[in-house]
Amino acid sequence: MIDNYLELKDVSKSFSGFKLNNIGLSLPKGYIMGLVGSNGAGKTTTIQLILNMLEKDAGEILVFGKDNVINENAIKQDVGVVFDSIFYVDSWTVKDTEKAVSLFYEDWKHDVFFEMVKRFDLPQGKKVGELSRGMQMKLMLACAFSHNAKLLILDEPTSGLDPAIRDEFLEILQDYIKDGERSVLFSTHITTDLERVADYITLINRGELVYSGSMEGLMESYRLIKGRARDLTAELEKSIVGLRKTDMGFEGLIGAKEAAQYKDCVLDTATINDIVVCISKGGTKK
Repeated sequence: MIDNYLELKDVSKSFSGFKLNNIGLSLPKGYIMGLVGSNGAGKTTTIQLILNMLEKDAGEILVFGKDNVINENAIKQDVGVVFDSIFYVDSWTVKDTEKAVSLFYEDWKHDVFFEMVKRFDLPQGKKVGELSRGMQMKLMLACAFSHNAKLLILDEPTSGLDPAIRDEFLEILQDYIKDGERSVLFSTHITTDLERVADYITLINRGELVYSGSMEGLMESYRLIKGRARDLTAELEKSIVGLRKTDMGFEGLIGAKEAAQYKDCVLDTATINDIVVCISKGGTKK
């Protein structure tokens, strides 16, 4: 019995001017994990390493309990991928796409594909390059669902989509995992989407792992702190991440345990966006 569909253990990858350093995460079966961080934090690099599109320098990546390189072909039979831009040929029609992609999967279900095409209202005769951004995303999802992917990996799939399409997309994800046998790794900068659907969060900043665990655990770890300029002591200033000072006062992010001692300041619950923004400004301090 496999408890975790995805595990990264001390995974590192170096480029000129950037290093993804000792990334670790565990995504249990039946859940959605959000992968967050500012642009350039290392989210896409992490996904490319999982998919063996890049060669890691160190660490271990297990998908369905198996090494992602040694067992790459078998693993990818059960993994669906949706990127921020479509990777099918522009001149293919929706019907052509199904014919081409189905050749790569042993468990392809033609009836499921056409059921998804109908559900998503995809025009079968229209070319991929003529589809809207939302329709292209739905086509990638239809293909992922048609080979019964147990793990769905999404890299910024909702960027550029209007709110109505994004809302429909999130409903599809929740429906996808409801049987408890499928999981989703969802990289996005639209953190409000994750607040709706994610069970777990992995936060990366400048190539460093800041947090990986339950959504509740992340939200309980930080507070937004605001106060008057005169309340900002040297000790408090050292404790605040992403500090913003004005003549009138200050605000930033502080650890929940540290926050308790500053009762003269205003303390609010931090959103995921607050946490990502402040940490990206202030480094990886926790």
